[in-house]
Amino acid sequence: MRAKHLAVLVAGFLACCGLVAPVALARGAADSLGPARAHPRARAASHGPTVSAVLQALRQTGAISETTYTADYAAYVGAKSSAAKLSGTRKEELSTVLANVQAMAAAGELIPSRLPAVFLTLERNRQWWTTEPLLASDEHVSFPGSHIIWEHYPGQGLEIQWLATFGEANGYYLSGHENTNLRELLNEVIPLATDRAGGIAWEYMFDFDGGTPPWTSGLSQGTAIQVLARAYSRLKDPAYLTAAQQALGIFQTPPPQGVRVSTPVGALYAEYTYAPTDRILNGFIQALVGLYEYTTITKDPLGQTLFEAGDAEARAIVPFYNTGAWSLYDQFGESDLNYHELLAEFLQHLCERTRKGPPISPTGVPIAGDQLYCTTAASFTADLHTPPVISLLSKTLPAGARAGVQMSLSKVSTVELTVSQGAKVVWSNRAVVERGKPKLLWITPAKGGTFLVTLAATDLAGNVATASGTVVVARH
Repeated sequence: MRAKHLAVLVAGFLACCGLVAPVALARGAADSLGPARAHPRARAASHGPTVSAVLQALRQTGAISETTYTADYAAYVGAKSSAAKLSGTRKEELSTVLANVQAMAAAGELIPSRLPAVFLTLERNRQWWTTEPLLASDEHVSFPGSHIIWEHYPGQGLEIQWLATFGEANGYYLSGHENTNLRELLNEVIPLATDRAGGIAWEYMFDFDGGTPPWTSGLSQGTAIQVLARAYSRLKDPAYLTAAQQALGIFQTPPPQGVRVSTPVGALYAEYTYAPTDRILNGFIQALVGLYEYTTITKDPLGQTLFEAGDAEARAIVPFYNTGAWSLYDQFGESDLNYHELLAEFLQHLCERTRKGPPISPTGVPIAGDQLYCTTAASFTADLHTPPVISLLSKTLPAGARAGVQMSLSKVSTVELTVSQGAKVVWSNRAVVERGKPKLLWITPAKGGTFLVTLAATDLAGNVATASGTVVVARH
């Protein structure tokens, strides 16, 4: 086995390959910046059929072969036996993977096409947690003889990281000399796709950010159809074209089976099948990049229809994700640095494709809206080198109070508050806060006085700005 961290997994066009929840941004002094973790809970399957019963029923009806039944049942029994002998983190991780399988069985979701990915996940977790070292959060690993990339989600075990895996495939394609690796990877992952939404999808088999397995993503699926079409154009294997065509199903189907969210002007392709109301822009734009490239290669009218529906929606909403100083991750908050850079890169790719072609419009005219993608990508890139704009708003505060020093801030930043009187620093505070008019806590002195307040803001890219002013602490 080999372990990798996210930064090492830059593959092809991807600035990063991690599928992680958005950061939680502080709205006050007590909050902090940090990743929203996958849920550390295992869903107990107290009702519905057991894993053993489901496998037996599938064998008896002929839905799976005797060979498949024997292998999957052995994997399940072996994982249960291993979990019983483990302790601590190892036991927790393997037990949660087992519980997810049991919950899917109880919910009637262990369909034949899903079994390969489910039981491969179970086997890999048994293998890792019984023989290999403990892992850091979000650490990526792979296994000998396999190109699949796995990610450690604390409390959820090792899970296939489909975006990273298809990003790796794109890296093989773009290298121009790793066709053998490209072929091996795709031949390994195609059989792991599940029948879903009238086609196939590569699913995630764990609890994550409010979603329960099995779920899938427009982001990873868009990357899949992109690299499958690319591989077909180079290697001429019809299996890759067939898989790419079948993978369009989720873009035609609404959640929870698919990702298509119809809008007044077209369609938005959701990041997660379980969260259709989340308007996450980076995943949507990458889905469009994948659909565009698939269509230019295959000339498939369905691909063009799907792209044009998404393109119409993207042109309508992209401007609302540009604050003028930074990007929004979704309709709720700003991007972290990783997602800001990723969105800029995805928009640039869409810019290059729609601007330079070959256009997929039957008239031969580049698709409208390419300039919007280009200018927004350029704006987000410039944001990486532009300091935040900060100013002090508070002028007076009450004495002896848990007061808030209010500021005006142009983009998410780490803000350090320093309060001094003469040469003496009497208070300091530091937090990550979002744009707008946030406050940082200052427990003001009971005796009051006049104080110099200095604010130093460092944005996520390391740009610094300062502001200062006088605040009068008044006694009542």
